[in-house]
Amino acid sequence: MSGTVVVGVDGSPTARKAAETARDLATALGATLHVVSAFDSDRSDVFGTGSNKWLVSDADKAEQVARTVADTLGGNINITYAAAGGRPADAIIREANQKEARLIVVGNRRMRGIGRVLGSVANSVAHNAPCDVYIANTYDAD
Repeated sequence: MSGTVVVGVDGSPTARKAAETARDLATALGATLHVVSAFDSDRSDVFGTGSNKWLVSDADKAEQVARTVADTLGGNINITYAAAGGRPADAIIREANQKEARLIVVGNRRMRGIGRVLGSVANSVAHNAPCDVYIANTYDAD
C-alpha cells in the first residue's frame, strides 16, 4: 500500500495502544506512520527566574507528546510526528489531508456511555475523514 498512516495521541495509555496498533498496521502496509498530538489553543507560560527563563506553550507540550510516542514505538518503518492546532478530531483530519493519508487510526476510548452520546474523537474522525479509518479497541489499556 505504502502512503501514510496517521494516528492521534494525547499521552494516555489508550492513545498509546492506538499508536501501537497504527505502528503494526503501517509496518504491514509498508507505510509511513505520522503521530499527531492536538492542542486547542496556543497558550504560553514562562518558567524560571532572573535571566534563566523558558517559554513553554501548548504547542510545545503537544509536540513533546507526539515526539515521545514516536520515539518509543520502534519498528522498521519511517515515523514522523507533529503538533496540530484545533480540536483533536479536526487536527487529525487536517493532518491526514496534508499528508494525503491512506488510513487514520484512532482509539475507541469514549465510544461507550456518555462519550457516545456527546461524541468522541473516533466518531468525529470516522464521519469526516478523507480516507479509511481504523478504530482500535483500547478499552483494556487503562
